[in-house]
Amino acid sequence: MTIGPFKIPSIPPRQLELLKEKLNNVEYPNELEKNSTVGWKYGAPRWAVEPLVQSWLHDYDWEKARVKMNEWNHYHAMIHGLHVHFIHEPSDKPDAIPLLLMNGWPSNFYEFYKVIKPLRDGDNGNQSFHVVIPSLPGYGFSEAPKSPGYGIAKYGTMMNELMITLGYNTYYTYLLAGSDWGSNIGNWMARNCSEQCKGFHSVMPLCLPPSPTTRPSLLWSHPKAVVKYLISRLLGTEAVYGSGIEAEELAFADLAADPEAGYRAIQGTRPYTLAFGLTDSPVGLLAWMLEKYHNWSYHPSGKQDMEALPDTISTDDFLTLVTIYWMTGSMSSSTRLYYEAFHEDQSMSTCMGRVEIPTAIIQFPAELAKFPRDWVETNVNLQQYSEPEMGGHFPALETSEILVNDIQRFGKLLKTKKWIQ
Repeated sequence: MTIGPFKIPSIPPRQLELLKEKLNNVEYPNELEKNSTVGWKYGAPRWAVEPLVQSWLHDYDWEKARVKMNEWNHYHAMIHGLHVHFIHEPSDKPDAIPLLLMNGWPSNFYEFYKVIKPLRDGDNGNQSFHVVIPSLPGYGFSEAPKSPGYGIAKYGTMMNELMITLGYNTYYTYLLAGSDWGSNIGNWMARNCSEQCKGFHSVMPLCLPPSPTTRPSLLWSHPKAVVKYLISRLLGTEAVYGSGIEAEELAFADLAADPEAGYRAIQGTRPYTLAFGLTDSPVGLLAWMLEKYHNWSYHPSGKQDMEALPDTISTDDFLTLVTIYWMTGSMSSSTRLYYEAFHEDQSMSTCMGRVEIPTAIIQFPAELAKFPRDWVETNVNLQQYSEPEMGGHFPALETSEILVNDIQRFGKLLKTKKWIQ
């Protein structure tokens, strides 16, 4: 594998001119008459989208963001014939643990900018890490796959090869559920790359329920979890586990079971058709992403229906994430991962098989999918568990201190128990 330095580029003048032109000449879609009861039920409303469009046009400065991003060490590596972009920030601390941070959709590497320094430097005297943040193939500044078959297993193999090439033959893997594909790929790596990967930290564990029909061995390994699950089938999930948890495995494209599954149904079946609108229209791209950053984030104000983004996600940070997709034209290639995963051999599923390496789970209240702790324990080797009072699908942006502390705590546990040297 060849590795070379990389710098975040300026937006080419012609592309910037085209962006400004499109933002200046927006055709906004027809909507229902303004009605406070509608909120976000139909998707991203104009009153939330238009101010962000105006900020992108008049206030946002890509060059300012680019200078900040280029303070980190960026590289390109050739992996399986594709140029893969990644940040590599080694720590100067002798006990630092190699750490792989992976994004998902609709995110990119920039989501982690708040956590790089404190994790690298071991802020407050805590565990430090050699921080590696790749852009998944087809995301941001990583080259897009040119042929079918780049699903979870392929991406996991590539990320493992990257870490080995960097010299991290035994490394600690962190996976961000807010970047949900990072959690999916990491789960696969934790099960299939355990010679190198010695710890797994996840904010979105995707779990199979403790059903004795599909997993008879649980009858003697986790009998209490099985009984509780069977009772929930009789009395109802909420009566047994409380509200806010999934009754079954997260419905990938089942709108009846999960109203949030619409985007997955489209991207998992016909990503090409959707991509024309998201590639040609910067406003369409912004609105498609905004709906997810709005719906999947924690709104501490309690006024979710009346605000576009919570105070924890700034306009500039959101527009930087959007601009990376726009300038690289990567929305189309990023959504193809849904198709590949949806059509991948089910033996590759992240829910197939137990994670045996030490695992830490942190479940934020506004996360997309939350599972009971006893479900989690039947799926992973759980060594650390926490449920913060705030935070959502993008904790590296929303609640970075909570996330950093949880990762540092798990890193220290790995060291103390000598699960990682």
